[in-house]
Amino acid sequence: MEIERKFLVKELPEALEQYPKHQIQQAYISTNPVLRLRRWDESYILTYKGHGLLAREEREFPLSRETYEHLLTKTEGTTITKDRYCIPFSGYTIELDVFTAPFAPLALAEVEFPDEAAANDFQPPEWFGEEVTFDPDYTNAAMSRREFQADPME
Repeated sequence: MEIERKFLVKELPEALEQYPKHQIQQAYISTNPVLRLRRWDESYILTYKGHGLLAREEREFPLSRETYEHLLTKTEGTTITKDRYCIPFSGYTIELDVFTAPFAPLALAEVEFPDEAAANDFQPPEWFGEEVTFDPDYTNAAMSRREFQADPME
């Protein structure tokens, strides 16, 4: 079971380069149910996510690079790329995702919890913005389905 809260970010924290950073690429075979392919640095994972926003079932299965690349051809929508910074805070880890185009300059912060009581008690740091935990438009699966138009001024 995954229990997490998600927030927009008002401003990036200072000295971001001091925290561990991972490069993530992910795409979706299906968004209902969620079947996600993810490259995390040099690891490859197939993830199933159940329904829900604050709490939901999550199962991960390791993949070989070859299998990942084959399944990537079966995905739909926009492939998401982002840098994830892992920032310790009040006994938890903030996973700060800084998205690349076409989602840039979006940055989202997620925090996972052992139970819903801990999630409800969490007090976010000042640099967090609006909470979007219960806004399905901010799930990566929904974001991958957005349509993007080329800028007519380019």
